[in-house]
Amino acid sequence: MYMDDRWNPVQGDELTGFLEQINPVGDKYSVTPTTTQVDWCPLPFYDQVALIRVKDPAWTPRNLFIYYLTDQGNLYWLNGTSPPIHEINAKAPVKITDDNVLDYLRFFCFFVRGEEGPFLVAESMEDTYVPKDLDDKTRTVIEGTIRPASFESKDDAGNWMCDAVVYYSNALFIANFSVQPGGMIEMLDDEPIAADLPIKIDAPVS
Repeated sequence: MYMDDRWNPVQGDELTGFLEQINPVGDKYSVTPTTTQVDWCPLPFYDQVALIRVKDPAWTPRNLFIYYLTDQGNLYWLNGTSPPIHEINAKAPVKITDDNVLDYLRFFCFFVRGEEGPFLVAESMEDTYVPKDLDDKTRTVIEGTIRPASFESKDDAGNWMCDAVVYYSNALFIANFSVQPGGMIEMLDDEPIAADLPIKIDAPVS
C-alpha cells in the first residue's frame, strides 16, 4: 500500500501488551510474540491516530494482514467495512487537506470493500497489490491504463474532486470521486476501461 515506506516495528513489552489486547483476533486468528509481526505508521489526515498492521505466518490465508486504527489506546479493527473509519473520522477528527486528500482516498478505497475485495487505487506497476505475475498481454493492458490519482478541484460545497484508476475484482475503471471534509467518499462516475482480466486483487484483511 502507499504507506509502505513508513512502517515502524512494534517490539518488546509494547508488542506483548498489544498482542494480549487483541488475542484472538475476531475469535479466529491467534497471535503470539514469537511469530506475530506488528508494525505501525502515522496517517497524514489524523493528528494522533496511527495505523497498525499485524501479520503471522501461521494464518490462513498466508497473505492475510489484520489492520487496526488506534486512537488513544482504543483499537478499531479495519475489517473491510466503513463504520470503524467513520467512527474515528468523527472522533479524531479527520483533517483532510489539498495535500493529503489523495492519501485519504487511497486509504478509504483499500479498507472499505465490496464483495470482491478492495477498490485499489492503482497508480504504478510498483504498487504493492498490483499483480506482478502477469502474462505479457495483461501486463500491457494494466501498464497502459494505470496512472497517478489526481486532485482536480474543490466544488462549491468544499468537497475535493479527485480522479483515479481503480482496480476492483478483475477489472479496471476510471473513477471520479467526491471527498467530503468529514471523510465520506462518493464515487460519482466510473467508466470500465479493462474488464475480465485473468487476475484479481488478492489482499485479505479479515
